[in-house]
Amino acid sequence: DGYRNTNLYQGGRAGNQVSDDYRYQDGNYEGYAPNDGYYRGGDEPSHEEDAQSDVTEGHDEDDEVYEGEYQGIPHPDDIKEKQKQRAPAVADEYRDRADLMAERMEDEEQLAHQYENIIEECGHGRFQWTLFFVLGLALMADGVEVFVVGFVLPSAEKDMCLSSSNKGMLGLIVYLGMMVGAVTLGGLADKLGRKQCLIISLAINAAFAFLSSFVQGYGFFLFCRLISGLGIGGSLPIVFAYFSEFLSREKRGEHLSWLCMFWMIGGIFASAMAWSIIPHYGWGFSMGTKYHFHSWRVFVLVCSLPCIASLVALKFMPESPRFLLEIGKHDEAWMILKQVHDTNMRAKGEPERVFTVSYIKTPKQIDEFIEIQSSTGTWYQRWMVRITTTFKQVWDNVLYCLTAQYRMNTLMLAVVWFTMALSYYGLIVWFPDMIRYFQEEAYESRVKIFDEEEVSHFTFNFTLENQIHRNGEYRNDKFIGMKFKEVRFEDSLFEECYFEDVTSSETFFENCTIISTVFYNTDLYEHKFTNCRVINSTFMKQKEGCHLDFEEDNDFLIYLVSFLGSLSVLPGNIVSALLMDKIGRIKMIGGSMLISAVCCFFLFFGNSESAMIGWQCLFCGASIAAWNALDVITVELYPTDKRATAFGILNGLCKFGAILGNSIFSSFVGITKVVPILLASSALVGGGLLALRLPETRDQVLM
Repeated sequence: DGYRNTNLYQGGRAGNQVSDDYRYQDGNYEGYAPNDGYYRGGDEPSHEEDAQSDVTEGHDEDDEVYEGEYQGIPHPDDIKEKQKQRAPAVADEYRDRADLMAERMEDEEQLAHQYENIIEECGHGRFQWTLFFVLGLALMADGVEVFVVGFVLPSAEKDMCLSSSNKGMLGLIVYLGMMVGAVTLGGLADKLGRKQCLIISLAINAAFAFLSSFVQGYGFFLFCRLISGLGIGGSLPIVFAYFSEFLSREKRGEHLSWLCMFWMIGGIFASAMAWSIIPHYGWGFSMGTKYHFHSWRVFVLVCSLPCIASLVALKFMPESPRFLLEIGKHDEAWMILKQVHDTNMRAKGEPERVFTVSYIKTPKQIDEFIEIQSSTGTWYQRWMVRITTTFKQVWDNVLYCLTAQYRMNTLMLAVVWFTMALSYYGLIVWFPDMIRYFQEEAYESRVKIFDEEEVSHFTFNFTLENQIHRNGEYRNDKFIGMKFKEVRFEDSLFEECYFEDVTSSETFFENCTIISTVFYNTDLYEHKFTNCRVINSTFMKQKEGCHLDFEEDNDFLIYLVSFLGSLSVLPGNIVSALLMDKIGRIKMIGGSMLISAVCCFFLFFGNSESAMIGWQCLFCGASIAAWNALDVITVELYPTDKRATAFGILNGLCKFGAILGNSIFSSFVGITKVVPILLASSALVGGGLLALRLPETRDQVLM
């Protein structure tokens, strides 16, 4: 009789203790009738309830019956309930789609409130912290990917003979891959699942990042970095959607902000590894004259480790129960939520605490995927139908984000994401370029000029660096086993000279006369002689390929700048995490972007390397709070079945802004500082003011 009492939740767990442990906090759901699928504690005392109050405290036979129900043994009342729910299903195909959508929206609202209470009952503990570190490694891999190409370019351009246009393409190709990956894989995560799509994203990134460290040709290396960027770009929207669905309303803003700190850790990791690995050329190997594995390739290999570690750890984590409920998989979601509850309770020293939820509301399923039988058509046709159906559903989700309900929020968020990315990524590239420009100016100011020198019967076997030789005459001289670095010969005469085993960097001969001279095993190619007269001279066995300059300092200052820039966001991360749930997302975005715009104006006073480094650290520290708040509000503004899709669209637009920012800002280096500073500051002010018109999501549940 106790199990048939309609005032008790299905499954037999009831009584005063359960009623006290779990009751809906929202007043709208306090008195729900049991036939809507919700659990509620019994309010009417009865003898059966008094008799069963010991069930949750003891270990009698009733407890075993209850546990057995969720091990595949259905209760008779459950069968009747499912039959009632299945009865009107036949008539659904004759109902208007608008009515079905309205019913689904009502179900989703009920589920949102119930799920919030369930997550609160599960608590925040060991399970969330474990998932925090697993997803943090994936976010760390994204931070590493942004810095890898910039660090290897100085070495890769010599190893692969890259031109200026090739270097620019290599710098932008990663962002292009991230843009495509964010939209594609983010959309798939709303259809195939958070965990499955995140595993696919990380696997793509790890495989092609690993492969890119071994390929020799520029085209194949470019392709590998493109696909690697596609994988890691798809992981970013999934990570935030995945983690948010295990967090309660009170914890969501703070802990998503703490998660963003792993992006900073990724930048620090990449800077430290570049600093410690790339200068050690002996850490590579060669196979013949064609295959060279230099230290910068070792660095690329090491940078794939966070992604691989996250991929392995993710295999032990469950799918998001919120996603499973959205697609109607009630039992799987219940088991995962029970696992979360039990893990946290055991960690708190309360293993006797019982998970009191028996049934969770699932939204009405409208668009069901039709499974093709194995006997229908060929395997190729079946897979094509599955793929086209899935991508059609993804495209419908993309269009849904632009419907009347979400259009204004999507457009405002798109502008804020774009302006933030344009200014941030543009300045992040502009800072190192400006520091390098100051270095070159200082280097050129120390140039040594030699006029009308006459040298004969002399052997040069040492390095010449940063020199200009004008109107010189060199007769019967030997240049053997030496290096030219930033050397220019103008209007000079070389007569009966001998060059052997000579390497050069930024070295040119202009308007020179070269008579009866032999060049043996050198890299003094034709393009290094401008308007020169070459008479009776011989070029024998010229060096092939490109050669690393082993005496170059490998941009140590650039590594240091990137390291300090990544480290400078630590205070901003801490402040945003502690204040995110106190002052709200909107004020955090607007305030951070406006403060960052003010920092941009101070760049007019950055006329030295140290000043540029200081302003870069200030700008990065001020802007990180806006990035964190953008991640949080984007997750909270959209429903579960559209969350990763919307995040992917906006993050893809962000990467498009990064491509534009990199291209525009770098073109003004050495020309003017006014345009980059005014463009960045005006974009930040406009985006910050527009962000203040977004709705605040601090107090709402995840829909």
